[in-house]
Amino acid sequence: MNTYRNNRRSFLKTAGLAAVSLLLDGCAETHRQTSAAAPESKPNIVLIMADDMGFSDVGCYGGEIDTPNIDRLAANGLRFTHFYNNAICVPTRASLLTGLYSQQVGINANSPKVYENSVTLAEVLKTAGYRTLMTGKWHALQIPVQRGFDRYYGLADGCCNYFNPGLRRAGEPEPGRKPNPNPWPEDQRLFKNARRWAIDDKVYIPYCPKDKNFYTTDAFTDHALDYLDEYGKEDRPFFLYLAYTTPHYPIQAPPEDIAKYRGKYLIGWDKLRQQRFNRIKKLGLFPNTDHLPPRDEIVPAWDDVDVKDKDLWDLRMAVYAAMLDRLDKNIGRILEKIEHLGKSRNTLVIFLSDNGGCSETRDYTPGIPPGPLESYCVVGAPWANASNTPFRKYKAWDYEGGICTPFIACWPSVIKTPGRIVHQFAHIIDIMPTLTGITRADYPAHYNGRTILPVEGKSLLPIFRGAELIERGPIFFQAFPNRHHAVHAGKFKLVSTAAGDPWKLYDIENDRFETNDLARQYPQKVKQLNNMFNAWAKRVSVESRTAKP
Repeated sequence: MNTYRNNRRSFLKTAGLAAVSLLLDGCAETHRQTSAAAPESKPNIVLIMADDMGFSDVGCYGGEIDTPNIDRLAANGLRFTHFYNNAICVPTRASLLTGLYSQQVGINANSPKVYENSVTLAEVLKTAGYRTLMTGKWHALQIPVQRGFDRYYGLADGCCNYFNPGLRRAGEPEPGRKPNPNPWPEDQRLFKNARRWAIDDKVYIPYCPKDKNFYTTDAFTDHALDYLDEYGKEDRPFFLYLAYTTPHYPIQAPPEDIAKYRGKYLIGWDKLRQQRFNRIKKLGLFPNTDHLPPRDEIVPAWDDVDVKDKDLWDLRMAVYAAMLDRLDKNIGRILEKIEHLGKSRNTLVIFLSDNGGCSETRDYTPGIPPGPLESYCVVGAPWANASNTPFRKYKAWDYEGGICTPFIACWPSVIKTPGRIVHQFAHIIDIMPTLTGITRADYPAHYNGRTILPVEGKSLLPIFRGAELIERGPIFFQAFPNRHHAVHAGKFKLVSTAAGDPWKLYDIENDRFETNDLARQYPQKVKQLNNMFNAWAKRVSVESRTAKP
């Protein structure tokens, strides 16, 4: 792998800040020249999702990682500070695709009946005349072309080796792997821990790319660019869903990308958290909060880490940063292509993450450092705690660190206040009604002989057009069956981690970082929100909770 991809170095130059500067400076000029009227034609839509990315990892949310393309999307669009997901990848993707709570579509049951009472974004937008395209992570039994997408290339599974998701290639080490705890129903006799891929209607178990320069982040972009070359000049709008696996473990990146960040994290996670928080304050993301909460209780102080271990910890975060750096460059390639197609003005680009940074601690290739093909390592809880600055906890928790994501929307022909920070509460279930409203698509009551549940979310289009707030009811969370519950209503949030644990109550308006439990002080509010949760739980068929303040 040390001879890594000379044939791809060119995109590192063309997809950098200078190239996209032309695109987004043009977008800014469009802001000044166009009226506030809605575009005459239906917009193209590019929906970009990162995987296991923390709240403060990108520059426009306080991070030190080099993400100029994402940052310029924010500078020319909107940034949300209170946008929520479902804390885990599969439930988040279910809600994004359907506009429903994941519990309603049976996402915990991996069977063909999942999604049978719903429609996907692709199915709805297709009825409105859209070309529907997807690359990246899918993570459901039915593959995308069975649920409305015209074209698909990607990982129809949870995670995989970035350099080679399949069998060992001649002259290379054995690819690092993680045991697959939930094998797919297709034949896997050739490869016990196979990860499932698909290209259009063909499933591959395992998927073995012949190109020794293969890297999933690049490959997803390559195929997306091929789709745009093929369909981008059609007389119809396109919907492109790019679901990257970056920076989900295994943390692997090209050596030259890692070298850029090597040594920068020897400052440790305590100083990194404080530096990120200082930038967050300077950016104005949390104007009413002055103090960074303490590090998570499972994370040691950096000063207490053995000196001989600090180099490996630095390497872990350097690899993680390199993955996001390359993700940003690939996003730059997409933006540049849209500009070359002459469609940047009326293209809505959305960027977000499926959940917070991951605190998993197990390396699956002990003794092999993170980074190369033969490794399969995690970034670890200490750096995940820093990635989620300034919030508590991690992926799979319903505290803010698990469920709050950066959310950026850039749409030059409609968003007339570039750079605006939006403090409106919003949720992943809002994407379906937002996109159906934007495209004037009809959300069906019946589809292909199936009765379809009504959409749960709210359209964010008024916010895109300049409104400060939209009417918002309570939002509910349940990361796992019988544990990790939360309800957010008004200024209050009720949260617990297990079925037998008491609820904790936080004033999110004045205590965004969830440091002061008010459950004993306001038992009636606990009871009220508990009743709300139970009514929701009954409606979506999950286990209810009993208030134990």
